[in-house]
Amino acid sequence: MEIFGLTLTQIVSIIGLFVLGLLVGILIRRLIGVALVLLAIVILAIALGYLSPSTLVTLLHYAGYAMSVAYAKAQQFIGAIPYSSLAFIIGLIIGLIKG
Repeated sequence: MEIFGLTLTQIVSIIGLFVLGLLVGILIRRLIGVALVLLAIVILAIALGYLSPSTLVTLLHYAGYAMSVAYAKAQQFIGAIPYSSLAFIIGLIIGLIKG
């Protein structure tokens, strides 16, 4: 069965890539929102005197170690994402905008 010259397998693959892009876009948008809230909390804690800049530097130093591990895991995940697919890119953009 063909629709617009595409087989059912190709249509399902395109829809799957679109949904994957949509979910990744929503995830990225929400992670940016969480990062902004954390930044506001840190700025407020420094302004109120609950957190000193030296303590923040120490926390960021330790977070850097954890981020290097997370970055290595993310590189493995990025290798599996078909980001060159037009359906994925369209879903990603819609997820980022509407997320």
